[in-house]
Amino acid sequence: MSFQAYLDTIKAKTGLDPEDFRPLARDRGLLEPGVTAGQIKSWLKADFDLGPGHAMALISILTPSGRASASSDDKIDAIFAGARAHWRPFADTLIEAIRESGRDLSLAPTNTYLSLVSDGRKFAILLPTAARLDIGIKRKGVAPTGRFEAAGSWNTMVTHRVRVDDDSGPDPELLEWLRRAHSGT
Repeated sequence: MSFQAYLDTIKAKTGLDPEDFRPLARDRGLLEPGVTAGQIKSWLKADFDLGPGHAMALISILTPSGRASASSDDKIDAIFAGARAHWRPFADTLIEAIRESGRDLSLAPTNTYLSLVSDGRKFAILLPTAARLDIGIKRKGVAPTGRFEAAGSWNTMVTHRVRVDDDSGPDPELLEWLRRAHSGT
């Protein structure tokens, strides 16, 4: 969904233009320094039933750069917003399966993808698009095979890339590759 499509949907759903939200947010104190994107997003969900992608579009208009700091959860929500939202259950299932190993696992979202980190070492990334989920896996010394292709210039932080186009859930082979990357083997 394009940025303009988000704004058009907001107008159709609420009857308000993006600038109409500014005085409403100001009256609630949501444009003050220190207010997080999550606080604004919660207000937009509660009062206007707007999802995370639509809320983030409004936040980008309402707040000057750096004014509303996005929490890690907000960034993850944004990564899996809009046309990419159908990949969130897949990602959540995958992350939960990796966590079952008992090893340290933290999530480090950027503006475009989600890094999976263990003991300060990035071992995988999740990059959803509308059509597929690209998964980067770091397994140095392991030859590319089948769908686990060389990452090449796609992302230099990982060694392998898997393109997933079925959002029904991670399969055992993919989970095994991620578990091995998580453990460093």
